[in-house]
Amino acid sequence: MTADETQGGARGAGAEAPGEHRAPGGGTSPADAAGGRGPAGTPTGPPAAGSGRATGAGKGDGGDPDEEGDPLALRLEALILGAERRYTPFQAARAAGVSMDLAARFWRAMGFADIGQARALTEADVLALRRLAGLVEAGLLSEPMAVQVARSTGQTTARLADWQIDSFLEGLTEPQEPGLTRAEITYPLVELLLPELEEFLVYVWRRQLAAATGRVVQAQDDAEMVDRRLAVGFADLVGFTRLTRRLEEEELGELVEAFETTAADLVAAHGGRLIKTLGDEVLFAADDAGTAAEIGLRLIETLAHDETMPELRVGIAFGTVTTRMGDVFGTTVNLASRLTSIAPRDAVLVDSAFAEELARSGDAPKSEAEAAAAAGEGAPEYRFALQPMWQRPVRGLGVVEPWLLSRRTTA
Repeated sequence: MTADETQGGARGAGAEAPGEHRAPGGGTSPADAAGGRGPAGTPTGPPAAGSGRATGAGKGDGGDPDEEGDPLALRLEALILGAERRYTPFQAARAAGVSMDLAARFWRAMGFADIGQARALTEADVLALRRLAGLVEAGLLSEPMAVQVARSTGQTTARLADWQIDSFLEGLTEPQEPGLTRAEITYPLVELLLPELEEFLVYVWRRQLAAATGRVVQAQDDAEMVDRRLAVGFADLVGFTRLTRRLEEEELGELVEAFETTAADLVAAHGGRLIKTLGDEVLFAADDAGTAAEIGLRLIETLAHDETMPELRVGIAFGTVTTRMGDVFGTTVNLASRLTSIAPRDAVLVDSAFAEELARSGDAPKSEAEAAAAAGEGAPEYRFALQPMWQRPVRGLGVVEPWLLSRRTTA
């Protein structure tokens, strides 16, 4: 994947119009994906809660869901939501004490599809509306911030739910028991797993929230909380487009999953943060250059020993980064993308600011001449080596000076 292929997506700085931000995994925004707009771009009504489209809903305004759809699907929905359908969207908004317009904005932000006025909502939907509206009324969140909270939560949990249903539950229900369908096996499994998975989800979320809060309070000033100096890196599989033509779909899926799993584990283990995966590419960030350098080299070294994996190239840049909804934007991100596209195979290419940061922290010498002059007993022990490469113009970024990053060899 080249830098140009993704310039309008995750790598671009503010390249997307409001409301068109791509969800992790390349999906559209919840409102667009849910089909929540009519032919003229006007809202067609509030969305269903609990899933992308409510089972049996949308067949007619005010229809009784108990008389429509698959009874087992309705039982599963009630099990997961903890309540049966009771309200139309209008009734839910009125019970929550919010306007229909605000309720529709919250639901669309969470990624739920429009269902007209079918009776498909529960007490939990009413409570969620009350909570979001209450945060706004109390002045804890502005209305746009509350919508953003709903959108970020909806995008993240939608991907999680899809993964669990497609992979986890499907694996548990195969092979099927004689005489039972997968749906019939799923119900008791969901009944057993739901409370455990719910508690685990809350645990992981609290852990991640604590880590993110810690990073924010360590910021030097208020501006740095939003626009921070980070090391940002891309790791890209070489020749992935050719592989898509040669491998079967199942083989390709297994390769992508193995790459993403390996990358995620290495990034986390060495103190970085995985921002997103893009199939043949991962985007990661670290608070300091030394951590990012270790991650980049570990990725190259680990995948080089895996005969099933293509070659890898990594590009890392250091500088000011804007963070929004778990994503990163800005010139530093664009530069890391460009460095990845020009990096040699099985190599890590970094920018001059990253090289300077490694030298400042004592992880690499300012020059090999300086390192040679200081050689001997008591000389600094450097972890990394930097080799200047050719200067070259990069479209949109001017002339850049890449450096080839490697491990420091000892005599």
